[in-house]
Amino acid sequence: MKAKEIRDLIDFIAQSPLDEVHIETDEFKISVKRHGGVVKLENVSTALPVATQPSYNPTVSTPKQESTPQETQTTPKETSNAGNYITIKSPMIGTFYRASKPDVPNFVNVGDEVKQGQVVCIVEAMKLFNEIESEISGRIVKVLVENASPVEYDQPLFLVEPI
Repeated sequence: MKAKEIRDLIDFIAQSPLDEVHIETDEFKISVKRHGGVVKLENVSTALPVATQPSYNPTVSTPKQESTPQETQTTPKETSNAGNYITIKSPMIGTFYRASKPDVPNFVNVGDEVKQGQVVCIVEAMKLFNEIESEISGRIVKVLVENASPVEYDQPLFLVEPI
């Protein structure tokens, strides 16, 4: 396994909800564990020269969540501190897109009314495009994220005024 492949694997694990991964082949053995939001590379033994093995510890900006993935998917909204507005939050780490393609209109714009279950954006994670639906009916007051920018788990995406 090449150093770039190891780095790509660590990046993949850092963006996934996995806490621990073990991979073993005839040529190498790798164990990656996440503790307290930091991904650490442990016990790498391979046929590669030592100089090509990376020392890589990316910090994940969100702390380890205690909720289950089922709970995460069903609660992407929470009341914000801005009056009676509801915040639609990202249920995952990925790239935020306001439209399904660059040449089509945005799913929603400021001032648009949305219904519960209506798609408001897409979050792309690991080449999968996940449609994010509104959990409430209301009017879009503010878009909090720029198009094609990275988002974190539980990051606010939209402010919605309930109807």
